[in-house]
Amino acid sequence: MRTFHLSDTAFTELAAGRPAPETLAELRKAQESRHLLLLSEIRRLGDRVPAWYAAPPTGPTAAALADPMAALHSAATLAALRGGTPPPPGWTAGTRHLTATHDGLTLRVRLEDTDPLRSRLGLTPFRQLTGAEAAEWQSHLTRAWHLLVTRHRPAAATMAAVLSVIVPVEPQPSAAGISATAVDAYGAVAISPPADARALAVGLLHETQHSLLNATQFLFDLVDSPVPLGYSPWRDDPRPPSGILHGAYAYQAVTRFWRTEAAAGDPESRVAAFEFARWRAAVVSAADGLLSGTALTAAGRRFTGALRDEVAAWLADAVEPGIERLAAGANHDHRARWRLANLTVAPADVEAVVRAWRAGQPAPFVPAAVVGAEPGRRLERSRRLGLVHALLRGDPGLSPGSRVRPGDAAYLGARPGTAFDAYRQELSTQSDPELWAGLSLTSPDAALQARPELVRAVYLALHGDVDVSQLAVWLG
Repeated sequence: MRTFHLSDTAFTELAAGRPAPETLAELRKAQESRHLLLLSEIRRLGDRVPAWYAAPPTGPTAAALADPMAALHSAATLAALRGGTPPPPGWTAGTRHLTATHDGLTLRVRLEDTDPLRSRLGLTPFRQLTGAEAAEWQSHLTRAWHLLVTRHRPAAATMAAVLSVIVPVEPQPSAAGISATAVDAYGAVAISPPADARALAVGLLHETQHSLLNATQFLFDLVDSPVPLGYSPWRDDPRPPSGILHGAYAYQAVTRFWRTEAAAGDPESRVAAFEFARWRAAVVSAADGLLSGTALTAAGRRFTGALRDEVAAWLADAVEPGIERLAAGANHDHRARWRLANLTVAPADVEAVVRAWRAGQPAPFVPAAVVGAEPGRRLERSRRLGLVHALLRGDPGLSPGSRVRPGDAAYLGARPGTAFDAYRQELSTQSDPELWAGLSLTSPDAALQARPELVRAVYLALHGDVDVSQLAVWLG
């Protein structure tokens, strides 16, 4: 059995999002070796291997060993044999292919719309494509590839070495775009129809990083604990340490993309600067959280440290102050909405605070709220974030008289005091997370800024019969 190695330099470059071609080749060979081990175990347990595996180890057999969907089928077959359940249908590669070439660099992928196991990438597959739909995917990919090669050539070269299958999936109305990868399908990306070439470029970069980290984790144990569930700046649900690391690594590439786009000077450069400023801070914060915890192994700490250092250097890049304000606000807004959605204050603690308030006593100590039951996959969605994007694009729909919540309009106009008063006037006994996040975002009070879930729980227990600002100051 072959042993696979990465040098210290290769490991650090990989963690920094700058893997050398030799590193990418080693990761791919390791994945093919793993696939061979799966097939060997299938033969041992079931004396039944795919027909292509019995062929000579060149041509179609070699291609199948490297195919992510074939590997996914092998993993599913082995799991079925071990579990005593019927194996999945045999694997046959789809016949639709996409090719994009620009400035001497080519991306070749299969557009997989027939594989019966494609849902195992975690999203709902799109039905089999029509010829016109496949042509539209080719058009999007051609334009995305032109952008990537022209402005992001190192990332494009990495993608060309990793990505080999695109699985179209159904869009989600609540999200601008969705995508996913699977541990057992290195180089396959499930992604919804993109809004434009740049959206496809970002989505493919993001998922390429996930594939790279999946492959890395077959060689190195980076995380040794699935707990505690914690905050992830790009998800609305609580995530385990491995999920937070995956997100930080994927958004490292996304942040690098927006850094370059922000300097391009095109009509979307203000949006790009916002995305860059937002995600650089989020990635560093997520990495800091992992490094301050105990879930990472020694290798995981080295990997996360190199990841963090790469992005932390970008914090010195100048961003227009107004855009920086909106980026910092978007991160605060997301964290506040996450806390309101996922943290539960113990009822006994709420009762103790209410008693102290009514008795005119100092606020008692309240332990940190606990993460509730994980509700499953949820993607970020925020009305306020959509308004920020519209503002940066000069959307006239944000003019006076438009149907925008008064607090949101004041926040976008850099009038936090006015925004806070407007949100407060809407309160009554509402528990609306968007409204309470707006209060947290614009409040001068530490309790509302840091623990909006506590202020809301006590406010609602008092049936709204209290000024929220006075309550927040008291909770302090």
